[in-house]
Amino acid sequence: MRALCWEGVNKLSVEQIPDPEIRNDQDVVVRLLLGTTCGSDLHLIGGYVPAMKAGDVIGHEFVGEVVEVGSAVRRHKVGDRVVVCSFIGCGRCWYCRNDLWSLCDNTNTNPGVGQALFGYESGGIFGYSHAMGGIRGSHAEYVRVPFADYGAFTVPEGVDDVSALFASDSVPTGWMGADLGGVKPGDVVAVWGCGAVGQMAARAAILMGAERVIAIDRIPERLAMTEEFIGAETIDYTTTDVAAELRERTGGRGPDVCIEAVGMEAHSTGPDYLYDQVKQQLRLQTDRPTAVRQAIHACRKGGSVFVLGVFGGVVDKFPLGAVVNKGLTLRGAQQHGQRYVPMLLDRIAAGEISTSHLATHTMSLDRAPKGYDMFKHKKDGCVRAVFHP
Repeated sequence: MRALCWEGVNKLSVEQIPDPEIRNDQDVVVRLLLGTTCGSDLHLIGGYVPAMKAGDVIGHEFVGEVVEVGSAVRRHKVGDRVVVCSFIGCGRCWYCRNDLWSLCDNTNTNPGVGQALFGYESGGIFGYSHAMGGIRGSHAEYVRVPFADYGAFTVPEGVDDVSALFASDSVPTGWMGADLGGVKPGDVVAVWGCGAVGQMAARAAILMGAERVIAIDRIPERLAMTEEFIGAETIDYTTTDVAAELRERTGGRGPDVCIEAVGMEAHSTGPDYLYDQVKQQLRLQTDRPTAVRQAIHACRKGGSVFVLGVFGGVVDKFPLGAVVNKGLTLRGAQQHGQRYVPMLLDRIAAGEISTSHLATHTMSLDRAPKGYDMFKHKKDGCVRAVFHP
C-alpha cells in the first residue's frame, strides 16, 4: 500500500510499504477514507520531536471504513464507518478507567523516552515517533487500529466524512481545553491560536456558556473564519498589545480562562520570539513558549490557564512567579478523546459544531508532501489539507 513517510528533517515522501495485519485480537484494520494534517505533525517534520526514524508513517487524525476485525472485537464489524481517536487507550488500566486516556499505561511500547523526559511515559499515539509507541500513522491506504472497541467510534448517519474527520483529534482536543480549563457560564475566555484546535476550543467555550470568547492569531483568513464559523471575537496580535487589549475588553480584570492552542513553535512580534527561536535552533531549549507566557500574564488573578499546544521538553524564562503570585490554576494534557468523541459526533450531527470549513484543501494521498508544504507555510489560505487515498 501507499503511505506518507518521514524520511528526515523536512523530508516527506509517499512510499510503498506492507499492508497492515491484525496483530492482536482487539485490533481492526480500516481503509482510509480521509486523513488530515495537524500542527503537531509539523514538530515531527521539523525535527523537534525525538525518536523519529526514516520510513516512519506519520498522521493521526482520520476517518475510515472497517475492513478486518479481530476475534475479540465486540463493537465493530466490517463495513462500519468509524472515526478513530488519535491517542490509543487500552480501556482497562487505571488511567483509562479514570477517563485519562492519553496517559494509558499499556499502549506505548517504548516507555523509556517518556520516562526520561517527563518522569512517566505517555500513552501511544498514531504516527508520532517511537517515543510515543512507534505506531504506524494514518496517512496510508490502510491503518491498524489497536484496542478498537475503545478508540474507534461509529459515525452517525447524516454526518459526512469531512465533518467526522475532525472528531478524531481537533474537536475533542479543543473541547478538552475548555472543559478541563473550567469554563463556566458567564466567563470571558481567551484562546491563543485560530487553527483547527483553537477554533474548536473557542466553539466549546461558547457552547459551555461563556459570555465572551476572544481568539488571538495573526493570519487574516483564520481570524475571519473564527468569527464567521465559530462566533468568537478576534484579536490580530500584530496590530495591538494583546494583554492591554484583553484588559480593555474585560473591564480591566482579564480573562477568566486562557487556553493556549499553539504549541512549541509559537510566533510573536516581540523580542522574546527571537530569543526563543535562537535557543530552540541551538537546542538549548526544546520549545518556544511565547503563547504560554502571554496567556499566564494576561489571565485574571485567580483564573485558569490550560495548555493544549504540544510541548516536548523544556523551556526557558517560564513565568512561574506569575502563576504563584496571581493564584492561577495551570493545567495541560494531550487529548483524552475517548471521553468526548461520542458526545461530539452527536453535536456535529445536530449542527452545534461546524468542522467542514476547516478542510480548505483536499487532495490525493500521493500529493501529501505538497499538502504539508502548503499547510506549514500557510500557502493559499491553507488551514488544513485533507488527503484521500
